[in-house]
Amino acid sequence: MRGSAIGGKTRICGVMGDLVAHSVSPAMHNAAFRELGLDYAYLPFNVGADNLGKAVDGIRALNLVGMNVTIPHKVAVIPLLDEVDPQAQQIGAVNVIHNKDGRLAGSNTDAEGFLRLLEGHGINARGLRVVVLGAGGAARAACFALASQGAVITILNRTADKAAGCAREMAGNTGCTFEALEMNAANLARALAETDLLVNATSIGMAPGADRSPVNSELLERRHTVVDIVYNPVKTRLVRDAEKAGAVAIGGLDMLAWQGALAFERWTGRAAPFDVMRRAATRAVRSYEE
Repeated sequence: MRGSAIGGKTRICGVMGDLVAHSVSPAMHNAAFRELGLDYAYLPFNVGADNLGKAVDGIRALNLVGMNVTIPHKVAVIPLLDEVDPQAQQIGAVNVIHNKDGRLAGSNTDAEGFLRLLEGHGINARGLRVVVLGAGGAARAACFALASQGAVITILNRTADKAAGCAREMAGNTGCTFEALEMNAANLARALAETDLLVNATSIGMAPGADRSPVNSELLERRHTVVDIVYNPVKTRLVRDAEKAGAVAIGGLDMLAWQGALAFERWTGRAAPFDVMRRAATRAVRSYEE
């Protein structure tokens, strides 16, 4: 976006979800557009489940460039699109829609974003025992990324049937074996006693519920590595509890910035200014915390 002006030629992207009031994606993408002098703007759209189909039709009708898809629509949006790339089909979730002359193409940049987060912190998941909390779109992306590195994965979700369904689909699509458990105190204690890496792929701990954690702090140990894909706040309660236990603890900002950078490149055809996007995302989260 050139300066702060939005005109008739400005191209519009955005994010749609049911909880976008605290999204920092607008700040992140608009900073990138300014950096490259692109006449684009990125806006948040709060979309309930009942209006998802209308919102997808609106992308075509309004000739929007594209849309990020977030909680809770990453799985439900798939049948509404004209095409979905093979990796997103394997993951079973879409977080990026690109409007290609009226045809809506779905893809997934969460998995690659998660891998780049791991790489940036020197983590190779091959052979690691991993617990993934959640069975939605973000969890599926994390599971796909981890399976590609040869991790041994247990999925825990509050709804046991959903955990089992996710495990079954991910096993079929990756050729890896997944264990599925209901997310309760007993199963968390058993799973974490045997795990190396814990990934929170739920929204628990996200602002405005930043005082919550999906895991009792007493279960966290120094030997654990903890990744919380929640990025707002920068340090969730889970991350803070893990740090107190002496564990390696990583928040979700890097994953957010990487998945956003990859989406930016799909929409614009330009290399994304990753450092600019990460700094803008960090500033935006800090402003919410103040």
